[in-house]
Amino acid sequence: MIQLNLYGTVGCHLCDAALAQLAPLMTDVQVNQVDIVDSNELMERYQLRIPVLQRVDSGAELDWPFDLASLMAWLGDSLREEG
Repeated sequence: MIQLNLYGTVGCHLCDAALAQLAPLMTDVQVNQVDIVDSNELMERYQLRIPVLQRVDSGAELDWPFDLASLMAWLGDSLREEG
């Protein structure tokens, strides 16, 4: 299973939209939602960029906006190996 961090915060409508884009992939990915408000470091890094997806295995990041096609391309070979 591919593990992803989704950096965002409570009440972020774009974060909700990002989760909706991930919904069709939930059998192949595990998403850990990380609230950036809990960390000054995360706030500095992500406050103007959320939502941001990060692959746990490589640290690669994908900034919003993204759709299902760009998600699948970003996940690439890892998604094909899983499915």
